[in-house]
Amino acid sequence: VQLQASGGGLVQAGGSLTLSCVLSGRTFSNLILAWFRQAPGKDREFVAAVTWSGREIRYSDSVKGRFTLSRFNTDNTRYLQMSNLEPGDTAVYYCAARDGSLLYTEDRQYVYWGHGTLVTVSS
Repeated sequence: VQLQASGGGLVQAGGSLTLSCVLSGRTFSNLILAWFRQAPGKDREFVAAVTWSGREIRYSDSVKGRFTLSRFNTDNTRYLQMSNLEPGDTAVYYCAARDGSLLYTEDRQYVYWGHGTLVTVSS
């Protein structure tokens, strides 16, 4: 599975941004898609994860109520809609995937990774 994340950029605090993750390489019916982020000088942290069907979703406490995972009726793309952004959301965002049905929050559980996309939130 290949993943390509995009959509990062510079936004003011309180603004919104939508990240995309395009997957290719095989069928995805048994795939978990997750987003992680890594701020400068910090460890990579879990943001959100979703089953490919969209029936189960998990968010970190830090983004719950502000970030939303969605698919917009596309077969191979998943989106992370981010609203009410804060300077603390500044990080490189990665999409990752694994086979199975459990929404793990540990990055070591994910096998497939895309290159990151930088999100910068100015105060």
